[in-house]
Amino acid sequence: MLRRNVRLRKEYLYRKNLEGDERKLYDKKRKIREALQEGKPIPTELRNEEARLRQEIDLEDQNTAIPRSHIDDEYANATEADPKILLTTSRNPSAPLIRFTKELKFVFPNSQRINRGGQVISEIIETARSHDFTDVILVHEHRGVPDGLIISHLPFGPTAYFGLLNVVTRHDISDKKAIGKMPEQYPHLIFNNFTTQMGQRVANILKHIFPAPKLDARRIVTFANQSDYISFRNHVYDKGEGGPKSIELKEIGPRFELRLYQVKLGTVEQNEAEIEWVIRPYMNTAKKRQFIGE
Repeated sequence: MLRRNVRLRKEYLYRKNLEGDERKLYDKKRKIREALQEGKPIPTELRNEEARLRQEIDLEDQNTAIPRSHIDDEYANATEADPKILLTTSRNPSAPLIRFTKELKFVFPNSQRINRGGQVISEIIETARSHDFTDVILVHEHRGVPDGLIISHLPFGPTAYFGLLNVVTRHDISDKKAIGKMPEQYPHLIFNNFTTQMGQRVANILKHIFPAPKLDARRIVTFANQSDYISFRNHVYDKGEGGPKSIELKEIGPRFELRLYQVKLGTVEQNEAEIEWVIRPYMNTAKKRQFIGE
């Protein structure tokens, strides 16, 4: 199993290194296509390669015409099976963190919660790989208050690091009848204001930890971005007798805010992995600039 993981990782890194050459080849083919369609002469710098490139263009189809990136490879198999999530905490978790993690187990379908114990991160990731988990979610705390969430996609990444703010669990709400029961339906997802390239990247990471819902599912999970703070809300709705205007929306919790501070191209235990995006101290002063949504 270890040799297989090493081989797959090397193949993934090799494909990632080829992206620059594939992009240059794609640009050359694009110039030749445009010249042929518009009836213009072939560019001078491509005349020596024209015959070979035209032969490759004739053999391409809709799947091979556009070069794939390492981001495509990360979630290439996501549609073949539902996600399977391993959920755990930092070491020596407090009682509030354990309660919050138990509620997250119902938020994310097909998730399994394990006690961290004395395991190191590399052992957890290796266990998850060997048992065909697709994602690992780690929840951290500071003095009994959950303050960090890490989502690591297997087997090659990416890994997103979020700060947790304003956590309100179902256990903290005194009126249990007002929030209702927690269903285990696969939810419909709503993503609001993830308009930038990094916003679409984050939405893609969050989207793939939920399986595809049934059409008649009445559970809704919302990720709403405002000023790069992502609000998480979990609702169910009930159709009344008065038609669409009589729909009753009920929040079932928990609720919290997410603040992205790093995305890296690798799993959580790989300290040498390339960092795709990280928040810097000077970014906090650029109030008008938004990185996830406008």
